[in-house]
Amino acid sequence: MKLVECVPNFSEGRNRNVIDAVVDAAAGVDGVKVLDVDPGTDTNRTVLTFVAEPDAAVEGAFAVVRKAAELIDMSRQYGAHARHGATDVCPFVPVSGVTMDDCAELARRLGERVGEELGIPIYLYEHAASRPEWRNLAVVRKGEYEALPKKLTAPEWKPDYGPAEWNERVKRSGVVTVGAREFLIAYNINLNTRDKRYAKDIALEIREAGRAKRTGNTDPDYFRGERLRYQPSGDRWPCGICDHIAGTLEEIRTHFSAAHRTTFDEHLSRYGQKLESLEGKIVKKPGLFDHCKATGWVIEEYGCAQVTMNLTNYHVSPPHLVLEAVRDLARQRGITVTGSEIVGVVPFQAMIEAGRYYQSRYGGSTALPWRDLIEIAVRSMNLADVAPFEIDKKVLGLPEAPGGCLMALPCREFVDEVSRESPAPGGGSVAALVGALGGGLAAMVGNLAIDKVGYEEQSPRLNELALRAQIVKDRLGRSVDTDTEAFNFVLDAMRLPRGNRKEKEARAVAIQQGYQRASRVPLETAKSCLEVIDLAIEIGELGNPASLSDAGVAVLTACAGVEGAAYNVRINLPTIDDPAFRQELSTELDEIVATAKQRRDEFDQLVLKKLSA
Repeated sequence: MKLVECVPNFSEGRNRNVIDAVVDAAAGVDGVKVLDVDPGTDTNRTVLTFVAEPDAAVEGAFAVVRKAAELIDMSRQYGAHARHGATDVCPFVPVSGVTMDDCAELARRLGERVGEELGIPIYLYEHAASRPEWRNLAVVRKGEYEALPKKLTAPEWKPDYGPAEWNERVKRSGVVTVGAREFLIAYNINLNTRDKRYAKDIALEIREAGRAKRTGNTDPDYFRGERLRYQPSGDRWPCGICDHIAGTLEEIRTHFSAAHRTTFDEHLSRYGQKLESLEGKIVKKPGLFDHCKATGWVIEEYGCAQVTMNLTNYHVSPPHLVLEAVRDLARQRGITVTGSEIVGVVPFQAMIEAGRYYQSRYGGSTALPWRDLIEIAVRSMNLADVAPFEIDKKVLGLPEAPGGCLMALPCREFVDEVSRESPAPGGGSVAALVGALGGGLAAMVGNLAIDKVGYEEQSPRLNELALRAQIVKDRLGRSVDTDTEAFNFVLDAMRLPRGNRKEKEARAVAIQQGYQRASRVPLETAKSCLEVIDLAIEIGELGNPASLSDAGVAVLTACAGVEGAAYNVRINLPTIDDPAFRQELSTELDEIVATAKQRRDEFDQLVLKKLSA
């Protein structure tokens, strides 16, 4: 399924009627699912997050821009957040089945339509930008709303779409910046002070753009120091990255290459500085994190200063590592981080990485169920400091089973469903379920030994194995439903019309495709169950002997899953006309079953021997 995230930021955070009307405009578009609405009173801005298929995403975004322009008068709008339009920014983000180029095309489609139908000037930014310098939102928004009267009439600031003029309509709506970007995490860290200077000072330390290098009275408050400047005429060439001051250009170049794995010229280029005009220029100190845009402000609603940031590539600069750096910087300044907040939604993988990070800091197991890991991340980052953090609403891409699927049923209801007269769920789904249970048991045996006294040496390997067991457990859990879906595909094919020769031929092809699919799914189940057997055996041998019986049960149930899945493959094979397909699956299946039984029997003997000793 093609899925796009759209995150319009509109310039109203106080009037609930206006906020609700704009959100309702998006939600009213067929196919749009609103994930999050995050208004800010002090910022006077609301971040709306929704997902939809591409065409619906453009329709939803257009509805937001139209309604915001109708209800928000930018000539009277003020707030702590930078802004230049009623709908200030509207980025499209690829989620699944779409590329960044696809999202850039969506941005152009929306921009052209808004410019023509609503008469609002449009600038394109990030991956949709028409000019290299406009990739940076801060460059496009420089001067904010107040700069627009002059900006719109300047040739170098001609909008990509819409009128290049300041008129009564534009005076009210401002401009819209539309783009395509990677997933952006809007992240705020709260301090136990109302003093904006500390938040701003820490933000300058972490942001990619860095800050002015200072000297003198910088401890503990760096911002109190004196700005350091280049003085080539006085033979002063400060480093910027460290406190070294060279006496010549050659010396500073040698220092950079030897101490910082970069060159002095690259350092200057990063900040747009030129060697021939350095006299008196401020020395720049790099920030700690790439892909991090940050500043500091005070949110009166929360009664604290915040370090507020956009993390534009969480794979490079994940929020939990930024948080730990801010905690250290705050501690150096004698203040404390009280918690943090995610504005909008956050990717599932970012939260999983955070949970694993905090578990691994004390040597705990990272091979826990995904929801446990996310709950650990929420507590460790204190994400509920100023507002509730609801995992199911705030985390995008949860692997949770959708409502109505078999794995969403309570255990008793699932057993009842199996017992009914319908042919599915049947043996294939049950085989996948017992395999998943075996995977869960294997992970449990590993977790019972990880970080325990006497298992220090085995813990890294046990953690690796238990993590793999969690992954295959989840995979088999999904197979419970995919097996039933595969058989339903056969039933659907059998129900196709067969009134004439053409219909009969189409039905026959569909039935053959259905049986092949219904054979491949349990084959994959058998492979996954064999993987559980191997994991459970090694975990059982490395783990606590007191848990050996649990490892044994994991192997037995997983082997039952292999054999049960094999039955479901074999019952379908005679109905398949393709002899090569039948032979390929039969040969592979024989090998899997034989291997599973051999390993089960060998481990069974080992378990019985140790239990009787």
